[in-house]
This record gives sequence, C-alpha cells and structure tokens, in this order.
Amino acid sequence: MDFALWKKQKPGEPAWDSPWGMGRPGWHIECSAMATKYLGETIDIHSGGRDLIFPHHENEIAQSECANCKQFARYWMHNGYINIDNRKMSKSLGNFFTVRDIAKKYDYEVIRFFMLQAHYRSPINFSAELMEQAKSAVERVYTCIDNLEFLLNNSQERPMSDEDKSFADKIASCRQKFIDAMDDDLNTADAIAAIFDIIYASNTGLSESEQNNRATVQLALDTIHELGSILGLFEKSSKKDISQEVEELIKKRTEARAAKNWAEADAIRDRLKEMNIELKDTPMGVKWNYIE
Repeated sequence: MDFALWKKQKPGEPAWDSPWGMGRPGWHIECSAMATKYLGETIDIHSGGRDLIFPHHENEIAQSECANCKQFARYWMHNGYINIDNRKMSKSLGNFFTVRDIAKKYDYEVIRFFMLQAHYRSPINFSAELMEQAKSAVERVYTCIDNLEFLLNNSQERPMSDEDKSFADKIASCRQKFIDAMDDDLNTADAIAAIFDIIYASNTGLSESEQNNRATVQLALDTIHELGSILGLFEKSSKKDISQEVEELIKKRTEARAAKNWAEADAIRDRLKEMNIELKDTPMGVKWNYIE
C-alpha cells in the first residue's frame, strides 16, 4: 500500500535517468522536493483543499520527515469545498465555473467578501441570492464610509464628552472582537461581524442633526479602513468625483432653497436626478450620491 516515490517511464511520457532506470518523480515527492528547496526542511504553513489531506499531504509528511528528520509543517490549513446551490461544484455535474466567470457580473471585492463570510475550513454554498446579499452588504459598508466622511467634514474639535468616550469604547471593543476572531484560526466570519458592529454603532451613535466630535468620527472611519484592509476589503473610494457642472447645480439649488425659491430648487433636483445624482438635505448641508 506504499505510495510511489519514482514512477517507471511509460511510452510517450517525459523521463529522467536514475539508478532505477528511466522514469519520473511520483506526484507526492514533487511537492516535498519543491518545499525543501524553496522553503526549507520545516515550513510554517501548508495549505490546500480538504480533498488533499489523504493521500497527498499525509504522504508529503511521511517522506519529508523520513528524509529530513524534522517536522515538515507547523500549521495545516485545509479549505472547505465550494458548493453550487447546495451541490458540490464539479465538471461532471456541469456546475463548474471560475472566479473570472463570476466577475463578469460581480465585482471582485464582492466575491472576496462572499468567501470571507464563511470560515475557510467550512464549505461555502454559492448561489445568485447569496451573491446579491454580499453585494448589498458591501454597499452598506461603503454607504457608512461615505456618511462618516460627510460627518467628518462637518464636525468640530472639542473635548471628549461622556457620550464621545462611550462611543470610542464601543469602537475599541469592536476592534478587539475583530482581533480575537482573527486569532481564532482566522475566523473571518466573526471578524466581518465585528466590522458591521462598527457600522451599526456609527449609524446609531453619530448624528446628522448636529456637529459631532471630529475625533470620534475619525476613529470610526479609521477603524473601518484598518480592519477592512486586513481582509483586503473596503479600500476603494466610497464615491466618485462630481463634475464642475454638477457641483455648480448643487450650489445653485442651495442658494434657491436659501431664497425659498422652492420651484427652482425642485427643478434643479429633478435635473440632477436625470444625471443619476441623488441629493439629501441635512442640518449640516446637502449630501449627494450616485444612483446606481
């Protein structure tokens, strides 16, 4: 039942000379040879799919540790399967596709977010419905980032109040929750949940009706970017730049509202809407967003 270290040449196969005749390395010895040459006799992390645990990885351990008399790998990370509508993805079932196929419809960041919602050892079930949910979740984060940037531009520097300190403590607690989750075998699912706790705290704890403390707004914004960057998420600009024409129209509408010329203000709003620009009036000024 032993596995082959060297396979005898078959007609038409590439081969090399050896003390045992012409042949080629066995499948498992190839990986041990490459790992030893490029990573050393003991490597930190070895990863792969669950289907490679036996025989491939067990054979790698056997031959590498027999050859080197050292531990082969300190940590093993085996990822779960991807299921399509609760069925294992495979070419034989005709439900096989690549990331590039999915990226024709969904942004790569949405795909990354979708996969990180599950622990890497767990199976992932792919469906159009779940991808749409992932897309909405990513958009929710960028909406919060956009709101925080708006609040930051309209906040003020002042001593921390008890409410500000409570908010800062909540953000710090969420950050620690993220760290604890990542320390727990890269539990990205709980790590993402910690980021959404920050989103909820920001949406409920910061107000558009009055000026916020600049330090607390900056803290929330910086923490979202910091934790998101660890996962490779939420690093894009939250909104596109607007043209000078749009900027002028928003300014004219603000002037029309100040003059109580509601008809002109509404007309400008409608014109901006035709340009896929949505406006929201707040006590701190007007906010704009692109309409998808």
